[in-house]
Amino acid sequence: MDVGLKRELEEKVRSGERLTREDGIALYESDDLAWLGGLAHEVRTRLNGDVVHFNVNRHLNMTNVCTASCAYCSFQRKPGEKDAYTMRIEEAVKLAEEMRSENLTELHIVNGLHPNLPWRYYPRSLRELKAALPNVSLKAFTATEIHHFETISGLSASEILDELIDAGLESLTGGGAEIFDWEVRQHIVDHRTHWEDWSRIHRLAHEKGLKTPCTMLYGHIEEPRHRVDHVLRLRELQDETGGFQVFIPLRYQHDFVDMKDGKVRNRLQARTQMATGAEALKTFAVSRLLFDNVPHVKVFWVMHGVQTAQLALQHGADDMDGSVVEYKITHDADNFGTPNKLTREDLLDLIRDAGFRPVERNTRYEVIREYEGPDPARRESPQPMRV
Repeated sequence: MDVGLKRELEEKVRSGERLTREDGIALYESDDLAWLGGLAHEVRTRLNGDVVHFNVNRHLNMTNVCTASCAYCSFQRKPGEKDAYTMRIEEAVKLAEEMRSENLTELHIVNGLHPNLPWRYYPRSLRELKAALPNVSLKAFTATEIHHFETISGLSASEILDELIDAGLESLTGGGAEIFDWEVRQHIVDHRTHWEDWSRIHRLAHEKGLKTPCTMLYGHIEEPRHRVDHVLRLRELQDETGGFQVFIPLRYQHDFVDMKDGKVRNRLQARTQMATGAEALKTFAVSRLLFDNVPHVKVFWVMHGVQTAQLALQHGADDMDGSVVEYKITHDADNFGTPNKLTREDLLDLIRDAGFRPVERNTRYEVIREYEGPDPARRESPQPMRV
């Protein structure tokens, strides 16, 4: 990138001028990661200071049976497969109740698109989970699942959301987005929920007062221009609704052979390589610079590794997700080396070690507790990148 264009982009960012599609593509073409990271860190610091948010959550996947066979997915199973499973609601509640002692504030629920489960299974599961854990926020279902519920119930998405909200739903999850551009999407997604329906369902959720996350699965067959297009679609929807709280870039994972049956389910990996750490950091930086109307950018440490996640906090991210414990959707794919669990103390140590001040939040990004940052008296204490 020539010096003049760099200066022009810096001036736009520092004056708060909105970046264009061409600007986003130019940022991805830059090989100056330190410059990109520094610029994104300026924006992140302007919005969130020295804070890194986190929450204490658990993931619950009540079934991995799915009608879709998305090319990248190692989680889905077909009915009758050896390790296909579907929990009875009582099983899901019992598992949730075992988490009670961990002082968690959020239960994150995503499932396969089960061909035979009745619609009533889903609101009933929320009601019983909420009864078991009344102080825990239920963040549940992708837009793809809501679209599936329309098919199996005969109800509209609006009616479905109303019933789920009445049952205790506080937020949708951000999944099902992947990459919106059809040039890529037709090769990776095997369900019928694309941009038109994904955006319709999140728009409805926002109209009903829900705040939701939005995501992007990157590092497979897409090109930087597809990532830019994806973010700009979300940015335009955010201009309209203001309902997105956080943007989450998700790193595509290879499938390193499922040891239960020896199968590799990822049909993309023969022609793909996983994004490098540098590519991940560039994606966080460019996303933070383009997405000027969303307050938070989250790094999901399970998909990036702990050290890359810490570095992402210097490249635009201000949220390190949560304690998680078990995340089948990624851990069914990889042996990438991320732990199943980070405790609250683990997260505090990692955030301080990256030079930031930890703040525990709930699903709505309300502050639960603020913690001390790194000890400034320690000579070796890390500090955030200076701006």
